[in-house]
Amino acid sequence: MLTRLMEAAFFDLDKTVIAKSSVLAFGRPLYREGLLSRSALLKSASNQAIYAIRGPAEARMEGARDKMLSITGGWEQARVTGIVRETFEKIVAPIIYAEALELFEEHLDAGRKIFLVSWSPMEIVSHLAEYLGIDECIASRSRVDAEGRYTGELEFYAYGPHKATAIRDAADRDGIDLSRSYAYSDSITDAPMLELVGHPVAVNPDRELARLARQREWEIREFDQPIPLRRRVPT
Repeated sequence: MLTRLMEAAFFDLDKTVIAKSSVLAFGRPLYREGLLSRSALLKSASNQAIYAIRGPAEARMEGARDKMLSITGGWEQARVTGIVRETFEKIVAPIIYAEALELFEEHLDAGRKIFLVSWSPMEIVSHLAEYLGIDECIASRSRVDAEGRYTGELEFYAYGPHKATAIRDAADRDGIDLSRSYAYSDSITDAPMLELVGHPVAVNPDRELARLARQREWEIREFDQPIPLRRRVPT
């Protein structure tokens, strides 16, 4: 008797599940705790504005991403995780798209496993996954030394083709049929992830992804209803 493979739904985070860049949104609380300089905070605000207007275009955002992901050298991981947890509901909970939550429920009802897949740090993405009762997340991981401090180096960068590789690994591990699975993203940089699955969906797509979606006849959706949430009980 043949065993039917599991199906899954893979969601990018920024401008797909939430309305802003998650990592840049935490610039101010990190500055208040003395973990970010004023110049870095102003740079964060500038990049947030660019992100909101133009999306995560690779040429403009690559430097900002590397900066925000590597600036943590010398910080204590536990302290950063604590700041994320303490400020999460104020910063991120109000900007979660209602449309994404509806899709989570649809996929859960259909028996699919849900993944958050983001270039943002694991400390942010894992807490959002826990908050929403999502099965698993794939995110960037910073290297930590024996004393629990960041070294300033990345162990895994969940970006572009690296996302696709991590998804394939998860599919092999869990017995997921990617041809029957779904993926959602706003950015052309996630084309490798979208091409992996049988049901790719462009959400709030940037210009390049919108063009590709029309060429490939992928579904296109617009999410525009960020809503404040109280803490959700995991489904």
